[in-house]
Amino acid sequence: MKTKLALLSAALAASLVAAPAFAKTFKWSSASDIPTLDIHSQNNALGNGVHASIYESLVYYNSTTFKPEGQLAISWSQVSPTQMRFVLRPGVKFSDGSPLTADDVVYSIMRAMAKTSNYAVYTQGIDKAVKVNDTTVDLVMKGPNPVLLNQLTELRIMSKAWAEKNKSVEPKDIRTKDESYAHRNAMGTGPFMVKEWQPDQKLVLVKNPLWWGWANAKTNVTEIIYTPIKSEATRVAALLSGELDFVLDPSLQDLGRIRSGANLKVIDGVENRTIFFGMDQHRDELPGSNIKGKNPLKDQRVRMALYQGIDIASINRVTMRGLSQPTGALVAPQVTGWTKGVDKRFAYDPEAAKKLLADAGYPQGFEVDFACPNNRYINDEEICQAVTAMWAKIGVKAKLRTLPLVTYFPMIQRFEASIYMLGWGVPTFDALYSLQSLTRSVGAGGDGNYNVGRYSNPRMDALVERTKKETDLKLRTELLTEALQLSNDTVSHLPLHNQIIPWAMKKNVDVVHRADNRLDWRLIVVK
Repeated sequence: MKTKLALLSAALAASLVAAPAFAKTFKWSSASDIPTLDIHSQNNALGNGVHASIYESLVYYNSTTFKPEGQLAISWSQVSPTQMRFVLRPGVKFSDGSPLTADDVVYSIMRAMAKTSNYAVYTQGIDKAVKVNDTTVDLVMKGPNPVLLNQLTELRIMSKAWAEKNKSVEPKDIRTKDESYAHRNAMGTGPFMVKEWQPDQKLVLVKNPLWWGWANAKTNVTEIIYTPIKSEATRVAALLSGELDFVLDPSLQDLGRIRSGANLKVIDGVENRTIFFGMDQHRDELPGSNIKGKNPLKDQRVRMALYQGIDIASINRVTMRGLSQPTGALVAPQVTGWTKGVDKRFAYDPEAAKKLLADAGYPQGFEVDFACPNNRYINDEEICQAVTAMWAKIGVKAKLRTLPLVTYFPMIQRFEASIYMLGWGVPTFDALYSLQSLTRSVGAGGDGNYNVGRYSNPRMDALVERTKKETDLKLRTELLTEALQLSNDTVSHLPLHNQIIPWAMKKNVDVVHRADNRLDWRLIVVK
């Protein structure tokens, strides 16, 4: 016991010496809470960003260049076209003082591949993880994988001993209400530790004195308090009053007031996230629809009618107040595979939409379930309300229901929505991530994990499979573009816009705006 206490005391003393002066608390907010602390349970951007403060991955993006750089790995090399070797950073400890070993890395990679994991999209192409020795791990591929390093940025490492001790060997199944210890607790190698989490109320993180990176960290933050606040007005009021230091998603109508505030500032940036609607193209009859015995959404003419019934210019001007990039593609311009050609939208044309519905056998339109989140994306509920009114003009009676993030995503993953909103960021900055998740037929290995409309096209499946292994980068990019165009041509989804993200904060806060809409905890400074 004395040895352990002495070790902890020495680490605390060292961290205090290394930390910048005037350590601070950082208080921030956005509309929704994280869904879980389990790093392999729910692939949610907000949660992933918070997880990155507690857990670490073998590699992580540089906040300036967005190129993968070593985190828990200090080097990697290609042993063969299908085998990559990683050398682990020496001296890394989990926050309980136990050392990081190759066993933890192997366990975590395989945990991410479990049936209950939502992270299989990041393990695509990986056959297995193999321990070479205590400080070296090999990842064995099913074939060449040109985006492996990008995928690894979201595969964080958990202590095998901790998971076994706390009966959290497999990830929590986000589709069920069952909970594991890892759902509400966390123990990683990152710069912060969980002190307290009261879901939908408050998450408190404190400095991890054992983190290996304090000597080079720029942050002076020693405590992070996250408060989810659904009400836009309340979030902004808390910032204006000084109760908050930072708001991830300020209301668009309040941006002018925030920008003019003497002690406040706004940083804008384009996010690599595309907002779109998906449609149930699987069931033979849609629950709650007045059309019996068939599913109108299986008809491409109906899907095109819904597309051409959306006045995206009005949504951009009125609902989004100009802070969106209307798009015809499933990915944003920063993503490999995007071109101006695939970004071109089909024209807004209500009369053409009515004709398409009549040609499809629905001259009077039809009723359909329409589900949207109300605290996940910028003005998500308002967008859906606007589209509901637009579709009514072409005869489609969308029965809108809105839900909070924590119940919305499990619901759509149980295939319980006929038309649904989704916003898809691309952590790998490569279109395969979107195509595999959204347009690949639902199957094993992470394929179609968010294809909750169950779109299926053999040509799309073939293109996705080919781009998983194609190493000729020029040809591979062309294949990704072809797949994105096929998505457009078959109206697999109804793209809306790429989000433009304004961050609002006090003037004494320094952060680096990132295209993945997450904070880099190593760089936050509160003056």
